[in-house]
Amino acid sequence: MFDHPITGAAIAGFLLGGSLIIAIGAQNAFILRQGLVRAHVFVVCLIAAVSDALLIAAGVAGLGTVVARSPVLIGVVTVGGAIFLAGYAVLAFRRALHPHGLEAANRTAAGFWAAVSTCLALTFLNPHVYLDTVLLIGGISGGYQGTARLAFGLGAGVASFVWFFGLGYGARLLAPVFVKPFAWRVLDIIIGLIMAGLAVGLLLRFADS
Repeated sequence: MFDHPITGAAIAGFLLGGSLIIAIGAQNAFILRQGLVRAHVFVVCLIAAVSDALLIAAGVAGLGTVVARSPVLIGVVTVGGAIFLAGYAVLAFRRALHPHGLEAANRTAAGFWAAVSTCLALTFLNPHVYLDTVLLIGGISGGYQGTARLAFGLGAGVASFVWFFGLGYGARLLAPVFVKPFAWRVLDIIIGLIMAGLAVGLLLRFADS
């Protein structure tokens, strides 16, 4: 089943999207805090996941289409994406050497509109979100054709929903674990391995094309 091109594209998109989104950041810390105090969890998770999905869709439909029309751009994006992922893997392995626990400080619950505006700000005012979703995921999707490209984008979008809702509603279970640096060390090692594997996969697929 995993050998099917559509399934393989969806899995590749899911792994890429999941690996990018799991990286420690202010948005994840905010959602973790909301989950800990059980305040507006569904709303902030939905905002974060839908925002990611929309940006991914824009990347796949826009940049992905442009890239797909040019073999030169496919090569540039593929090799560039592989280098970026490899660099991301190196950073993850470096973090694993000096892990820090994720503290969900300020456990007082914010009001509804404050939570919504904070979540939107942490999402759309973060330049990395555009690099990860529109440029990287959108650009790499150009290496897939037709339904496979849609499956790749869908897989990346699903990863956002799984992560944000899992983080928000699993916060009370995850918090005691991820306060410990060792847990982040294990997670960063896993992220590094996935990123390195995706980078190698991109280069191999480019070499075979």
